[in-house]
Amino acid sequence: MPDFKYGSTLPEVYSNAALRYDGLPGFCKKDKSGAFVPLSFRETYERGLDLATSLIAMGVQPREHVGLLSDNRLEWILSDYAILLAGAADVPRGTDITDAELIYILTHSDARFVFVENKAMLGRVQHCRPQLPHLQGIIVMAPEDIPAAEGVYGLEQLIAEGARKRQAGDRSAQERACAVLPEDLCTIIYTSGTTGTPKGVQLTHANMCSQIENLPLALRPGDRALSILPVWHSYERAFEMLSISRGVGTYYTSLRGLAEDLKVVRPTVMASAPRLWENLYLKILSNVKSAPPIRQRLFHLAYTATSHVKRAERFFKGQQLDEHGRAPLQSLNLALKHALLWLASIVPARLLDGIVLKKLRAIVGGEFRGTISGGGALQPHVDEFFNFIGIPVLEGYGMTETSPVLAVRTWNNLVIGTVGNPYPHTEVRIVDLQSGDILYPDSRRPGGGRGMRGEIHVKGPQVMRGYYKNPEGTARVLRDGWMNTGDIGMVTYNGCLKILGRSKDTIVLLNGENIEPVPIEARLVESSFIDQCMVVGQDQKALAALIVPSFDHFRQAGFTETTAAELAANPKVRHLLDEEVRNLINHSNGFKSFERIIAWRLVPKPFEVGDEMTNTFKLKRHVITDRYAHLIAEMFPKQAE
Repeated sequence: MPDFKYGSTLPEVYSNAALRYDGLPGFCKKDKSGAFVPLSFRETYERGLDLATSLIAMGVQPREHVGLLSDNRLEWILSDYAILLAGAADVPRGTDITDAELIYILTHSDARFVFVENKAMLGRVQHCRPQLPHLQGIIVMAPEDIPAAEGVYGLEQLIAEGARKRQAGDRSAQERACAVLPEDLCTIIYTSGTTGTPKGVQLTHANMCSQIENLPLALRPGDRALSILPVWHSYERAFEMLSISRGVGTYYTSLRGLAEDLKVVRPTVMASAPRLWENLYLKILSNVKSAPPIRQRLFHLAYTATSHVKRAERFFKGQQLDEHGRAPLQSLNLALKHALLWLASIVPARLLDGIVLKKLRAIVGGEFRGTISGGGALQPHVDEFFNFIGIPVLEGYGMTETSPVLAVRTWNNLVIGTVGNPYPHTEVRIVDLQSGDILYPDSRRPGGGRGMRGEIHVKGPQVMRGYYKNPEGTARVLRDGWMNTGDIGMVTYNGCLKILGRSKDTIVLLNGENIEPVPIEARLVESSFIDQCMVVGQDQKALAALIVPSFDHFRQAGFTETTAAELAANPKVRHLLDEEVRNLINHSNGFKSFERIIAWRLVPKPFEVGDEMTNTFKLKRHVITDRYAHLIAEMFPKQAE
């Protein structure tokens, strides 16, 4: 832990960063030529104060709520600085928000002022304005021509006006910032959950600053981070706050520009989502398959050798996943096995690393120390792949309601298959779903309850105040300071947290067996012919799956069909997928007999964010179930009376 505090409120964090890191590049955006232009930590803070001064002059009051509708851009962080320095709390959301969500969120949060990204977003808010009678002012971020209208302001103009006021002696923003208390709200984030109406998660300055103070990872002044995840989401938001506190420069990029920006920026760290690594993994394998035979052979030799070496090293460091607690004899046998594999593989691994794997690491710029992956589960084979080839993936776990991080791997304790140790000052309980008994920690149980599966409950300084205007919803998840995450998991014998699924996602078969679909789905998408899938079977005798096929791989395999219906009608495709499903979900791969898939159907389109998936790529199971009810009915025909 540091011997100084980064700040007990975000205005303090911003002020301290401006003093501590002064001229270092804090945030960088591209100019018209495509070159990154930096804004120092000091300049960011000063411009934030300028904008806050104008907000106060416009009538923004302490502790009121200000809307913030934008995707990733430098002006987002300037707006965030200004709102918080003015003593208010922001209500952020991306531009993919629907009109119905826009009206609901701005109305429910009591927002009188709202920042919007550009003219297009301005037009949408103005279109909805008859249903937003409380709205008094709209601030447009993008430096473009803004149509003259009452209550519409340009961000750059407000910054300039605020600068003039401050030069004339106006200190209202500094006074507001100093009056902010740790228990004040800093944000209300409306969840884009898989079910129901969005809930407004209230996070305080103390919540967010606990994440900053307790970070167990070494981020250093001068580090460079690419920002690609939605900045309104709690994970990217928290990572940017961490970056500010540590003097890490943030470079705004996009999926379209990511490959080039990795080469230009040469990031040292970044926050990411599993989808990024899954896509990169598939791209690498596709390139290997199309390479000459000698290069294919070298790749497979390099990967096999390095995987033996990495597994052995992790075993001897105590970083090999241990769910059950190994007996001494079993540990001895494993030690001998890993020692022999290490001795046989270390020389070829080192030789081939420079020839093959070093080139793969260059994809992420060549100076990459690692990524923290969050917002969803990383597929095990993808997780192993990147960690084995020397691109550390530090998977974390959390939720919006916990600011968001509850657990994270570190460079010194990278146990693949887990989300690492609980965040400092975070308590974890594993609770039996049926009885409510505490399974972990319990000194009366073997291993203190390690290895026992149940619902994850957490307590710590990052847990939210509650849902805004929703005491019933708050009471359902918060009791005596303990947050019911709704996730199923265990604490391993390594002391790490392993996530097994969602309690609400749990499928209960007619025979009473409770099944977590996520591990099955993760295994199925290891097939190159399956892009996405969802397991179904609630109240049925067995499981089935809805599958999004990979047309690219079917085409590479010689199939000419262009629709899911055409693929499903081809007997060779049916046989191929039957074999894929059978080979992936079976006893030898660790699945029980009742977890096997008895039927499948192809769906006509990919699952997409904003439709069948949330912004963090989680399946909206109720949406998919309703949409493809006819396909599910085909797989589970009603038995004759």
